[in-house]
Amino acid sequence: MLPTEAYKWHCLEEQFFKLCRSYNFQEIRTPIFEDAELFVRSVGEDSDVVKKEMYRFVDKGGREVALRPEGTAGGVRAFLEHGYQNMPQPIKLYYYGPMFRYDRPQSGRQRQFYQMGIELFGTQDPLSDVEVIKFTANFFSGLGFENLELRLNSVGCQSCRPSYQEALQGFIRDKGELLCRECRKRSHSNPLRVLDCKVETCREALTDIPYIDQHLCPDCRAHYSAVQEHLVQQELSFQHDPLLVRGLDYYTRTAFEFISTHLGAQNSLGGGGRYDDLVELCGGPSLPGVGMAVGVERILLAMEKEGLLPEEPAPSGVFVALRNKEAVGWAQRVLYDLRKIGFRAEMDYMERGLKAQMKQANRGRFRFVLIVGGEEALGDGMVLRDMVSGEQKELSYEDAVQHLTGAQPMVRRERQ
Repeated sequence: MLPTEAYKWHCLEEQFFKLCRSYNFQEIRTPIFEDAELFVRSVGEDSDVVKKEMYRFVDKGGREVALRPEGTAGGVRAFLEHGYQNMPQPIKLYYYGPMFRYDRPQSGRQRQFYQMGIELFGTQDPLSDVEVIKFTANFFSGLGFENLELRLNSVGCQSCRPSYQEALQGFIRDKGELLCRECRKRSHSNPLRVLDCKVETCREALTDIPYIDQHLCPDCRAHYSAVQEHLVQQELSFQHDPLLVRGLDYYTRTAFEFISTHLGAQNSLGGGGRYDDLVELCGGPSLPGVGMAVGVERILLAMEKEGLLPEEPAPSGVFVALRNKEAVGWAQRVLYDLRKIGFRAEMDYMERGLKAQMKQANRGRFRFVLIVGGEEALGDGMVLRDMVSGEQKELSYEDAVQHLTGAQPMVRRERQ
């Protein structure tokens, strides 16, 4: 990310942080690498993330570590390590930072990518699922998205999923060679992954696949119904998608995604769901959780295609320009004083002429230029130029500061 792109990222970051504050989520920052076994246990040994995409290596101490491929597992590890399971629940956390997956780089997907996410631990209440979904919907609407689809499903729990997996295995055996080699392998280890296959021939073969709806236990069915009912009450439209599963194995019950129609195959801007077994998988007590994550680069790509990227910020701040070298001391005092007050301020360090300094101020998108030196070098006078309107007047430094802070209009200083 170069400086010319930074303001686009700031737009997403500010929207995310603002929502986190209003929803009362607290920030957590975890290491970029963790014990590799953490991700094997939590994400799933047979998941594509662990088998194909995770960066794993042995460090100098002989420990097998991995660059984090996602943010939830490290959050759970920190949650347990610092005793948050013993604190009053629920605990609400958010994170933001780089993740790493070894995959074929393509539009919206890089090997180092940035994710924003929230986690809510300690309650199974369907209202907590809805809060996470509502947060995500508010995040996207705050960025200007209007045509995203919310897709929703329940992937069951440890009680009802085995019967569905058995039904899937029978279906996969019947399809035989119509499925790709990877899907045939998954039929033994993790048949739910077949639902997430992007190979076109597999997608066609899945048209008559059994749905998990018929296998949900009473508790999962009631929970899913309650989530849908609360979403309707919140006037959040959604589409039930019986083939929706998340790419990580720790999900239970609710799974959701926000889909863009402008991104092609990689059309998911973000999503999440419930993971009631994850804390226990990581060595803690049985403690439910629900959360979501969004990919920054993919969102920026969708914003670009939909014309939602923010315009470059308007000119702001003050550039202190020199007419002559004799005024450099006074100019430096002005520069640091302006910064202390809170202005974005800069001056020239390349001994450029005044005309070149004005060009430098324009390139730096400074709204005002304070020209110091010349006849004003012996006093505190200077010329204040508005780079937008072109208006220019001679003022005392005090009058110039008052004008810059909006205290009074620009007034010409009388010569003595």
